Amino acid sequence: MAGIVNSDGRTGPDTEPAEIVSLARYRPFALFWLSRVAAVAALQMQAVAVGWQIYALTGSALDLGLVGLAQFTPSVLFMLVAGHAADRYDRRLVLRLAQLVEGLATAALAYGTFTGSLTRESIFALVFLIGLGRAFEAPTVLTFLAILVPPGLLSRAIAGSSSATQVATIGGPAIGGLLYALSPTFTYALCTTLFFASVILLSFVRARFAPPERKPPDLASLFAGITFVRRNPLILGAISLDMFAVLLGGATALLPIFARDILETGPWGLGMLRAAPAVGALVMAVMLARLSFGRHAGRKMFLAVAVFGIATLVFGLSTSFPLSLAALAVLGAADVVNVVVRQTIVQMQTPDEMRGRVTAVNTLFIGTSNQLGEFESGVLAAFVGAVAAVAIGGAGTLLIVALWMKLFPELLNVDRIEGPRQ
Repeated sequence: MAGIVNSDGRTGPDTEPAEIVSLARYRPFALFWLSRVAAVAALQMQAVAVGWQIYALTGSALDLGLVGLAQFTPSVLFMLVAGHAADRYDRRLVLRLAQLVEGLATAALAYGTFTGSLTRESIFALVFLIGLGRAFEAPTVLTFLAILVPPGLLSRAIAGSSSATQVATIGGPAIGGLLYALSPTFTYALCTTLFFASVILLSFVRARFAPPERKPPDLASLFAGITFVRRNPLILGAISLDMFAVLLGGATALLPIFARDILETGPWGLGMLRAAPAVGALVMAVMLARLSFGRHAGRKMFLAVAVFGIATLVFGLSTSFPLSLAALAVLGAADVVNVVVRQTIVQMQTPDEMRGRVTAVNTLFIGTSNQLGEFESGVLAAFVGAVAAVAIGGAGTLLIVALWMKLFPELLNVDRIEGPRQ
């Protein structure tokens, strides 16, 4: 396990930074990056298509919420099992099987749409299967990345992987919406093709992974990830800081209100507001993928979360459309810095045989905060209004930053997150 260098000068035998080479020299990472673009684009396009289809079929806003619940539920139910699988089996195989399940479920959506046999209940069932695949895919992606590149490139690789996600997040919904207007069946068929393309690309990726002895899962093994996180202040601090920042600072659920009632832009403006964080995130991810993160990583992480809170506050108080777009772009860029430091710390501080279970805990925390953050914003806006709700969330994020700096000084003092090459 590669070490983390603290700002007080403490280093271990494996914590001295080594010469860093370009990610472009690593063909396995290039294949992995392409596979992430394909898989995430398919998920984004599928989400747009399912949303339009279920609303056209039932006309129920509640059913739109149930679609999200159907996708999220498997993460809660199978988080511990998914983490155990990532630690006990070939991670490339787990990823391919997870994406194969997602692809087959999407193919069933295409068939049901083509034949006219798709019902409300069958859509929920197939979306649940897609969520099941994602439940196993999410914790495995990062643990696979940790064995795909040398430790000295891990923070860049995480940023590079994030850039793939942002590219797909920007383009996927727009392409999905346009294609759905032409042919819902073709949209699902293209999503299926992209899932299968990702599986094929992963087949050519080679990584250094020696699965440990496979033992039947018991309660101690399944809950080992939670125990490890609770006992490691660096990981606990990083995960909880992100969780509470997203929980309080999430403004995306209220974007339709800002677009229509405050900024008075209409649907086109809503689309631009939704894309702005991803654009900012993509720019920052590309920069971090090309450059060494350098020193004072812990302080940079806290600064990034503080900027996230300030950008949220500015967006909430803004009545200018350009200023709101800029605030959301800055918000997305700051979030990527936080993500890269947090995910690198989690991977570097966790023994490889535990990475799947620890990453599963991280994934569940972040997923839960996203869902609860949208719920919190909606409830608060119902009582105090959208502007006040977002402003309160931004201010709350700043308070969390100040409190966490006191509670987790180890996290604040992290210096370098880049380990040595192997």
